[in-house]
Amino acid sequence: MPLNFLAALAISLAISVVSAVIQLLVAPKPKAPQPEAARDLEEPTAEAGRPVQIIWGTVTVKGPNVLWFGEKSNKQYRVKV
Repeated sequence: MPLNFLAALAISLAISVVSAVIQLLVAPKPKAPQPEAARDLEEPTAEAGRPVQIIWGTVTVKGPNVLWFGEKSNKQYRVKV
């Protein structure tokens, strides 16, 4: 009697472990979070009647009025000096 119980327990445990491993392998992978610098960029807008800013020099423009804005991303480059 105890031999049948131990065999059933071992089979049940093996099925549980195999099931857990399969679940981990097929689970959807979370996307990598965006870098903080990419999240800080404000969304540009394209509104009719909004004035177009003329910029001279280097300034930070908050909320630009544009028609297209490329993909928000940060790229790191390594340069040998």
